[in-house]
Amino acid sequence: MSFWRVLLSILFPPLAVLDKGCGSILIVIILTLLGWVPGVIAALIILNNPKR
Repeated sequence: MSFWRVLLSILFPPLAVLDKGCGSILIVIILTLLGWVPGVIAALIILNNPKR
């Protein structure tokens, strides 16, 4: 996980997981709309997953 990807996930979480698939983007968008912090946490978890 690069520094730029982490910075992007903090500033705008849906853009950070753009290449991870449609389901990940939808989850992060919904969580970001519910609150910025849950969206950031979800984006960081998705980016930190070694299997994807």
